Order: sequence, then structure tokens, then C-alpha cells
Amino acid sequence: MDSIRQNKVARLIQRDLSGMFQQECKEFIQGAMLSVTTVRVSPDLSYAKIYVSIFPSEQVEAVMKSLEEHNKTIRFILGKKVGKQMRIVPELRFFVDDSLDYIDKINDLLK
Repeated sequence: MDSIRQNKVARLIQRDLSGMFQQECKEFIQGAMLSVTTVRVSPDLSYAKIYVSIFPSEQVEAVMKSLEEHNKTIRFILGKKVGKQMRIVPELRFFVDDSLDYIDKINDLLK
């Protein structure tokens, strides 16, 4: 169970990363539509798992590779945004949230 502080930090990171991917980091997502669905922060606030949904599904591998290559740059930009609110900017790990694809698959099976 996450603490109140973990939830606040997760919401802060989710909000700022979403804005970053729409404005400053457009070149990292290579023209795909990317949304940050969930952020999970470790109890010591040093690691953050970021779950992203990528559309179209054909570009998932290319976008994830680009995010991993530019991880330090993304963390640096995030640090400039949240530097006044957090002492330590957590290490970022990106994961694909494929729940939308799973929902589409279930819908197709039910038809």
C-alpha cells in the first residue's frame, strides 16, 4: 500500500511528464501519441515506474527505445520542473501499458 507522500509524488510526476511529452519532448516520441497512464514510486522515492500508453501500437518498440535512450534528458527536464518540490528526482523506468489493447481484444472476442 502506497503512502500519502508516494501518491502525491506519483501524481506530480505524472502531471509534469504528460505536459513534457506534449511540449518539450515531442521529438522523443517520434510522432506517436503518448499518454502517461500510471506512475508508481518506491517507498524511498528514489525510483519511479512510469506506465505509458502509445498509439499507434505499431510504434511501441521504436518509442520505448527512444525513451530509454533519452532517459537522462527526460529526468533532467523533469528535475528542472519539480526541483522546488522534491529534493531527489527519482530514477525513471518506462513500461508499456497495454490495457487498451487487451480491452480491444476482449471486445473482439465478445462480438
